Formats: sequence, structure tokens, C-alpha cells
Amino acid sequence: MKIAITADPYIPVPPRHYGGIERVVDFLSRGLLARGHDVTLFAHPESRIESRLVPYGVPPHTGLAPRMRELWQVGSELWKCRERFDLVHSFGRLAALVPVLPLRSLPKIQSFQRDELPKKGIRRAVKLAGASLRFTACSTQMYANEDVAGEWTTVFNGVDLDKYSFASEVEPDAPFVFLGRLERVKGVHHAIAIARATSRRLVLAGNVASSGPEAEYFEREIAPALDDDLVRYVGPVDDEAKNELLGCAAALVMSIEWEEPFGIVMAEAMACGTPVIGFARGSVREVVRDGVNGFVCDGVEAAVAAVARLGSIRRSEVRRDAEARFGADVIVSEYETLYGRMLAT
Repeated sequence: MKIAITADPYIPVPPRHYGGIERVVDFLSRGLLARGHDVTLFAHPESRIESRLVPYGVPPHTGLAPRMRELWQVGSELWKCRERFDLVHSFGRLAALVPVLPLRSLPKIQSFQRDELPKKGIRRAVKLAGASLRFTACSTQMYANEDVAGEWTTVFNGVDLDKYSFASEVEPDAPFVFLGRLERVKGVHHAIAIARATSRRLVLAGNVASSGPEAEYFEREIAPALDDDLVRYVGPVDDEAKNELLGCAAALVMSIEWEEPFGIVMAEAMACGTPVIGFARGSVREVVRDGVNGFVCDGVEAAVAAVARLGSIRRSEVRRDAEARFGADVIVSEYETLYGRMLAT
């Protein structure tokens, strides 16, 4: 198949630090190439990929004018190359597909990774594209209870398992890890509360906002707790450091305060054999199999109680579950099957 894949131009593919969607786009394009498909990627100019790259973007990517120019860039290129592709798969903005939506002979997939679906835009797109447009979400909870148009399929996000080393055991005093943006909705303060209540060391890793409410949140509620003993902050981490950090952890703490569509860090931790202690929000209820690869908790108190049960989790089973549900090959196969089904109809 000749496939066009689009990604927002804000972060290179693959990303150097933060960038979950870009990691999925990276292993998907590589996996499709390895299976003999022809792939063209529309993405950040500094992307380092094996497939054909169409670079675009208007830094710093903020404001109406730059955003409109970016949509025009990718949309116009898709229109000019429309006869080159068998199918278009968008991980970027739905609006970028507008020029090719009326082409009902060209199958199109829009993959959503965000918490709020643009319902009006989706309805308009379906009217233009009909059955030539289908949608995927990285968790079922994103759309199951929503009044959204179109045909939907759940395809989890995944990880390149080769980048994560399985750790069959960890030290008895192994720390907990929090990995992600250090923002309020991520519940960093809850992770600290869990560590204090259980007297377990906690390592925080990820990006800190440089200004605004999230920067104030870090300075007011997180920084005072950092003592380099019980709670330690190590900054952003690359793939190598992430693998080491997660592999040496007793558990990943996913104490979120929002309906997060899919926390890829959960799949990354499980690839190392590390269980997840997560709050029952968003995709945690789909990703974490309670008692098998972690625990789904209603809050801090339940998470503290779950710590005592970590010994019942077999790290080998955590890794097997990651291989079966979140491995890159599994996710590539699910998208490839969807592509074939669309082309057949």
C-alpha cells in the first residue's frame, strides 16, 4: 500500500524527550516500511525517519496565522499528491484533511489522542467524506459515551519493545517513579503523598513548565518536597535513561486528575516488567488489569493500600501483557488490518 501519514509539526519524529504521539508515528512508519509498504510522512523538518519526509511547520506554532499556514501546508500537499496514495492516515489536526475529505475514492483515517473530541468538526467531516473517513481512538473511553458521528475503532498506543529491557526483579527498597509533565492534572502531589505515607523513595522525571500556572504549581507544591532523599527530581530523560529508570522501579505511579486518553508511560513501564499504581481515570481502567500488571485505585488512600500488595504482581506477567497488547508489532498489525479493510470496501 502507498500510505500518507501526517503528524503535527511541533516535535520531531521520533522525539528526543517528551512526545508520545510522535513515538507511535515513528514505530508505525518503520513497521509499515518493514512490511513492504510505501510510506510518506508529513512532519517536523528535523524528523529522522527512513520513509519519505514532507517537512512542514511555522515555528513557534502558536497564534492563528501560523496554525492556519501549517494546515494549508499539509492540506495543499495532500491535495497535490492525492493520486500517489492509496490511503491517508492523520495523527494531526482533522482540519488538515479538509482538501481531500470530498475525495470519497481515497480512504482516510483520523486518529485521536486528545481528551476532548471536536464533535462539530467530526460531524462536518463525515458529511463531506462519508464512509471514506473512519476514526480511531487510543482508548475506548474517549468515545464510548460520547455522541460522535462516524465509525470508530480503538487502537491502543504502544511501544517499541526493543528499547525497553525486562527487569525480572528489583531491589527490596526500589523507588517509585513518576514520569511525565510535572503538572497538576498529572497528580504529582498525589504521588508525593503516596511516597510519604508508605515511606518509599520517589523519583520524579519529566518536563517542568517555565512560566504560567503550571510553573507556579511546581514551585509552590512540588519544589518544597524535593529533598534528594525521599523525593528526588531528575529532569527530562531520554530513551536510554527512561529504560534504566523504569526498569529499576518498584512501580510507576500514575496519579492523574484528568481523563487522560492514553498514558504511553504505562506501556513503557510494563515493557520493563514494572507494575503501575494508577488512579481510576481515563485510560488507566483499560490499560491496567487490576492485580495482573498493577492496581486501579480510587485515590491516595487506596493507592497506599495497594503498595502492600505489590509483592503479588509477577513482573514476568507484566512484561507478557505488554507484549500482547502494546508491542509495536501488535499495533502496526492492527492499523494494517484497518487499512486493508478500508481499501477492500
